[in-house]
Parts: sequence; C-alpha cells; structure tokens
Amino acid sequence: MDDMKRKFGVDIGYSVAWRGRECAYDNLRLGTPEQSYKLLPGYLHMLMATNPGSVVNMEVSDGNKFQYLFIAFAASIHGFSYCRPVISIDAIHLKGKYRGVLFTAVCHDANQQIFPLAFGVGDSENDASWSWFLGRVKSVFGVNPALVIVSDQHRSINNAVQEVFPQAFHGICMYHLLNNLKTKFRNKTKELEQHYIRTAKTYNLQDFHVLFYTLCSAVPGVKEYLEAVGLDRWTRSHAPSRRYNIMTTNISESLNAVLVKVRELPITAFVNEIRLLCQKWFHERRTKAAGCTTMMSKDIETKLEERKDRAQAMGVICADQYTFDVVDGECNYCVDMALWTCTCRKFQLDQLPCDHVLAVVRKTPYQAYDLCSLYYTREFWHETYRGVISPIPHISSWTIAQEISEFELQPPDVRTVAGRRRKRRLPSIGEEIPTPKCSRCKERGHNRATCQNPIALHPADEAECPGSNLPTRQPTRPSDQQSMQQL
Repeated sequence: MDDMKRKFGVDIGYSVAWRGRECAYDNLRLGTPEQSYKLLPGYLHMLMATNPGSVVNMEVSDGNKFQYLFIAFAASIHGFSYCRPVISIDAIHLKGKYRGVLFTAVCHDANQQIFPLAFGVGDSENDASWSWFLGRVKSVFGVNPALVIVSDQHRSINNAVQEVFPQAFHGICMYHLLNNLKTKFRNKTKELEQHYIRTAKTYNLQDFHVLFYTLCSAVPGVKEYLEAVGLDRWTRSHAPSRRYNIMTTNISESLNAVLVKVRELPITAFVNEIRLLCQKWFHERRTKAAGCTTMMSKDIETKLEERKDRAQAMGVICADQYTFDVVDGECNYCVDMALWTCTCRKFQLDQLPCDHVLAVVRKTPYQAYDLCSLYYTREFWHETYRGVISPIPHISSWTIAQEISEFELQPPDVRTVAGRRRKRRLPSIGEEIPTPKCSRCKERGHNRATCQNPIALHPADEAECPGSNLPTRQPTRPSDQQSMQQL
C-alpha cells in the first residue's frame, strides 16, 4: 500500500493490495491452485518424456480428484545401486491451499551427501498413504537382503514398513527417540542427554552394557521403556543389520529444510521445484566426483587421514600372519585381517578401517584402500551421479496427447481453515528453539532494531575522558537559611 502511494499516488485498501499480490503470485506459480492441478497431468507427461526411465504414478479418486503422486527419477533409480542400502524416510506437511504431505526417501552417497531416491504426495500421514508410498518404493528399487530403513517412531510408518518390507530391518532415529524420552521423563532431560547418545552410538557390546547401566541408574524407569522399544532398533551395537554410520534421519530433515520455503507453492510448481533441486544437485556432484583424483571420495579421504594420525601413537604386536594385538593407551584390541574384524567392531560395522586396523596397515604390507567398502570409492561416487535429470521446456512447447490435455484433474477434498497457514511447526518437548541474538548488545531474545539496553563505554574511551573515574556527588538543594545568608 505504501509503495502504490509513493510510486503512483494511489490509495488502496488492504484487501485490494492482497488480491493484487495473489494475482502476481499466480502468474509466477503456473496459475492458481485449481489451475495447477489441471496442469499436473501434462507436466508429468513431459517429465517422463524428457527423462526416460523415470517412474511416475498418480492415483485419483471418484470425480477425477487428486489422491496420490509418486515420482522417482531415472537418474536416482540408476544411482541407488551404488549407495549403501540404508534408506531414510520422512514426511513434511505442505502449506498450500489444499495442504497435503510430502513423503521422501533418501540415502547417503559415497561422499556422505544426501542422495534423493523418491518423492510422494498424499493427503496425510496415515497407514494407507505410507503403505502406498512404500509400495511404490519397493516396486521401483526392489528389495536388498541387507536393506535397512530408518525413520522416526510414527505409528503409520511402523505399520507400513511391517506390511511392505517385512524382511527389512527397521531402525529408529536416535534423536527422535531422545525427544520422546524427554517428553516421558521431563525431570531427567540433563541426565538423558549426558548418557543416552553415548549408549546409542557405541559399537562395542561391553561398552554398551556399562553405559546402559549408567543410563538406567541415572533415569529410573527408562530401562523398561527402551527395552520395550527394542534395543536393536536404536543402538548401533545390537542392530542385526549394518546401519553403517546412519543412526539418525538427519538427511531427511536436511532435505525437508531445503524444501521448507517452496512447500507453499501449488502442486505443479512445487513438483517443478523438486525437479530443479535434484537437477542442480546431480550436476554439481557429478562435476565434483569427476574432478576427484583420490581413490576414495573426498569426505572419506579426510576421515582416513584423521584416523591415520591417531593410529601413529598405537603399538602393534603381531601374533601370526593375520592376527594382531593393537595397544591403544590402556586398552588392547585384537585385529583379524583374514576375517576383516576388530574387537572395537567399528571396522566390520562401518566397512571402513578403524584406527586400530590402520595401525596394523602401517606395520604390514596391507593397503588401507583395499579394506574399504566399494560404496566409499571414487568410482561408485561418480557412477551414482552418472544419470542426468533433464529440464522441461516451457508450457507453450509441450507436446501432449489429446486424452491427457482433455483430462481435468480436480483438487482433493479438504476442509479449508480460515486464517493464515502455519509456517513454523510446533517444537517438541525438550527441543531447543533458536532465539535471535542482538548485534548491538550481544544478548539473546531480541534484535538490533528492538534493542533498548544501554551500551557501556569502551574501556579505551573511558581512559580518554579525564576525571571519568572520579567519584561523583549528587547535587543538593541549598537550604533556605543558607540562601538568606548569601543574600
């Protein structure tokens, strides 16, 4: 309203300004939310035409009303074969007019970065929508005997994984479980944070029993709760399948954070933003992998160098050709190069040489690179991003069959709530909420524009002011008798 008054000298009301802004947004967002649904079938047809091999499924209900959508790019389908078989799944709520939920399935590439596998859109997080999405994931990516699925403790996810992937191991994100523990044991949050993370992350079973006993002693009642959840689902030491270093759903949360600003867009514009993001990631990482000159990916090379530095201070005692005793401070570890094992269990669980194995490599003809999993190599990293996600031409250049162009997809039936959409999610109990920090007084809780705190003089400035350290005396009003004497 102020801009219209300043530029054109016209006074407009709030409703007129709001409607004008919405019209401008519709032009940028490929039409209104209703028009965006009608445009979606043609967009999906062009996506499959420009990216052959991609899998796109859309289901509609009675009256041609949108129900579910699934997208897996051909480049992602090809690249998953070169990634560790650990899939993180999560959902993020959409904030458009017709709301909905975005389902995501991601994993780690050789360089420890997010590799997007599949995306889905449904009405909400329920048993039917999660089962439908995971069913499409299974049909596209198949079933790996060593497959591990990591998620939070959502009941619908548990039901869907048991139904669709009964043979896969379903692990729980340790940080989501920690938040649930903070909710149940509110008076023991400090003790939980102090002992729980170490207990969940430890590789060694003996260390786990010691840490778990300490945790249960500090927080009464937590033992029964965690055993009911299942020790194998949240601990690294008890997991029946190899989780590598993926103990959380942080990669899913990071992807959700990237998409947080575009989730307000209409459906077609939102799907296009996902395609643009994946297209950008694949190009940047393909270029980065092609320029790698080391045997392993850059992140793994850095990790190996750090472990080699720590291994130099360790002593190695040879027992035979394959068995070695490694002295690490006050602890001894047994390394078996024939079985690829170390008693610390980090070597066999992560498939990456631990400090003790690298200490043996330093004293023997073994090569560190030969002891690393292929999932960490430069070749697998480059092959992961070999596929290309192609752009989609402007709508004026689309070539669509008549039955697709005539199909009018309708928005789903949702109850529209009055008022503005909530943009920020409600924080969990025990979750730290970031607060702004004032750049003026360096205190938290406000910013520079609203700061009302007095700023003390700098010590150098005080030294330049003569008499600044002298004691001050409040002026006093002379008495009436003194005033008469002066007169």
